[in-house]
Amino acid sequence: MRQPLFADRGFYLGPVFRRAADRHGAVFVTLDRPLDVAPALGVDLTYTVLAELVEELSGRLWEAGVRPSEQVVVHKADNVDIMLLTCALSRIGAVPVLLSPALAPAVAGQLLARLRRPWLITDGATLDGLRGVDLPGLVRRTLTVDDAPGAEPLARHAGAEPPPPVRLHPREPALITHSSGTTGVPKLAVHCAQAMWNRLVPQQAMGWPTRGETAALHMSFVHSRFYHLLGVLLHFGSPLVLITDPDPAAVGPLLVRHRPGIVETHPNTFVLWEELADAPGAPLSRVRSYGSTFDAIHPRTVRRLLDASRRRTPWLVQLYGQSETGPVAFQVVTRRSAARADGRRVGFGIPGFTRVRVTDAEGRPVPPGTPGRIEARTRGRILTYLGMPERYDRQLTDGWWEMGDMGHRSRLGALYLIDREIDQIDAVHSNLEVEDALMSRLEELREVVIVPGADREPVPVVCVRGERPLDPERWRRATADLPVMAEPRQWRFEDLPMTATWKVKRVEIARMLAGTRAEGARA
Repeated sequence: MRQPLFADRGFYLGPVFRRAADRHGAVFVTLDRPLDVAPALGVDLTYTVLAELVEELSGRLWEAGVRPSEQVVVHKADNVDIMLLTCALSRIGAVPVLLSPALAPAVAGQLLARLRRPWLITDGATLDGLRGVDLPGLVRRTLTVDDAPGAEPLARHAGAEPPPPVRLHPREPALITHSSGTTGVPKLAVHCAQAMWNRLVPQQAMGWPTRGETAALHMSFVHSRFYHLLGVLLHFGSPLVLITDPDPAAVGPLLVRHRPGIVETHPNTFVLWEELADAPGAPLSRVRSYGSTFDAIHPRTVRRLLDASRRRTPWLVQLYGQSETGPVAFQVVTRRSAARADGRRVGFGIPGFTRVRVTDAEGRPVPPGTPGRIEARTRGRILTYLGMPERYDRQLTDGWWEMGDMGHRSRLGALYLIDREIDQIDAVHSNLEVEDALMSRLEELREVVIVPGADREPVPVVCVRGERPLDPERWRRATADLPVMAEPRQWRFEDLPMTATWKVKRVEIARMLAGTRAEGARA
């Protein structure tokens, strides 16, 4: 018997494709590369094909011996089958643990050690990179999506009969993802179906105006945000274009072919996709709604994206939150509001689901306009940090979750983000505000990140499009009215340490600068 998508106020990933196929039929799903678990299917698929594949994969996993409530790590090369394996595991009541393919092997090993001897699903190349990790001592069994030597291929169990769906209690662990790790080793966030439902419902309401529009997504398949957006789009029957390679040269023709009405990716990818605004074939011309989450997005990028659309009233939905809470604030930016928008404004709490406040160091709410620590109360909060419950408890006070960000609220209740608390520099009111100003004034910038130097002076690390050097005179004019900073360090964008969602690891950059300074080298 098929289980409903929302049962007992729980969001279950196992039935999402079957329910969508039953409701909407063979809606197309286009990939930019074949699936590792089923390469013969090609790249032009449908809801129905993917529903059948999820069920077939669940049969393979059950035949291999995976059972309800067991933890199963999915750690493989980036591809859409990460999502399909996640849904297949959820369908049989197992708990998917999603580890980014971008994690260093040593970090992946540390996260594996926090689990209860989980299963591991991987591929030959990733497995080879884990040679220094004591896998026999950490995992129960290893399955591979390819024919890696010395490993058990998942294909060995092809053709196994899919078992009946299993639904865990709404408050039991249902999914484990990890935090971004911008300040160190990531934390393992434990989600349950009930909290996921409380994240999904408001996002579904936000998705109502664009129901059925073709959606192009380039997002991390190991981040919980992807699965909530997937739930929204499948509910409304949107055709999907799922992208793993963000290179504009590859993305442009794909978007010209499908003319999406919805586009969502990471903010740093949107900066890269500014090139698509005037690309041949006008790939963004039919976009009605852009979605941005995970991190702050530069106002320059917002304006270029909105101007690239030929729809009458395109908008960008910005969600502010984190893995532990889901979205806690949102705002909608239009062409008209983008022209005067403050890039630090991240919107309002979600009525009926989230509340936000700003407090002082003692946890007391501060008056409007006063900077302080941002805290959120939300029904979508995770259950705990796996293996680190004391760390979880430290961030929670009477139901209010400390976001780790500094900000302030307006008299009308709008939330403004200043900086991550750990990133603040005394000489700069807001690093993010200065970075927004520089991105708007210097269109050649691909990225700029301000980090503290050895003496806590602000050091700008800049990335310029292409290989050209930064023009010193243009930089001098652009920074004339900004806080005094050290000379800019020019890096290649590809050399910036980043998370799976392309968040820049500012703390690591500061450490790298300190190291290069100690060695007398230039960045």
